[in-house]
Amino acid sequence: MPAEGTTAKVAGIIPARWGSSRFPGKPLHLLAGKSLLRHVFERVKECEQLDLLLVATDDARIEQEALSFGAEVAMTSPDHLTGTDRIAEAVQGHPGLSHVINIQGDEPLVSPTLIDTLAETMKAHPDLQMITAANPMTDLAQLEDPDIVKVTTDREGFALYFSRSPLPYLRSKPDSLVPLRHMGLYGYHRNFLEQFIKWPPGQLEQAEQLEQLRALENGARIRVVVTDDQSMGLDTPEQVPQLEALLATLKSDQYSEKN
Repeated sequence: MPAEGTTAKVAGIIPARWGSSRFPGKPLHLLAGKSLLRHVFERVKECEQLDLLLVATDDARIEQEALSFGAEVAMTSPDHLTGTDRIAEAVQGHPGLSHVINIQGDEPLVSPTLIDTLAETMKAHPDLQMITAANPMTDLAQLEDPDIVKVTTDREGFALYFSRSPLPYLRSKPDSLVPLRHMGLYGYHRNFLEQFIKWPPGQLEQAEQLEQLRALENGARIRVVVTDDQSMGLDTPEQVPQLEALLATLKSDQYSEKN
């Protein structure tokens, strides 16, 4: 935690690796003439609350691409099992930072406003250990989809549990209850991040294959910011045409706003 009287500083870090069982080389895959990584970087550059933006990788090809469009790169160990481990190493060279936001490198439509909201919330609440985001689930059929992670929260907006199973199980549905789809965007207090990566994966994390459960299993609290943002990521090559269409729509909307 920053010393009293100091100003919180937040880094946005985009972990990017070459290896992927479903989509090798995904960060460099072209979407509408630009690499996926470049799309993500340019979106995040629009943020106003980040004091530093880094690409963290262990691959020279990704490093070369990131440098070509002006990104700052942190080269990290090839032995990291998760993006969280990678961002923890990347931030080591920047001792003045108090908070870190892990920004998924496969979401070219990620919302700069949402990232800024996470950063602002962490700055306003310096004792906050971890923060993430979720959006209301409009299609309840998604509750049964194990590829869509669900989260439920307490009355103060802190996570109770994350699961690939239906959460909550709707034996009955109160009118005001809207299930939440978890979004893969995480912010950490730096001290907590350093502790988090030292904990071994717990039983719930291993069962669900959800790394955030490690925090809950160790008694940490995760603040959940609820947003209407519905941005999608790129998981498979088959999604490329859909994402290119969405990017074209976004570009058209931005042009209209300027004119």
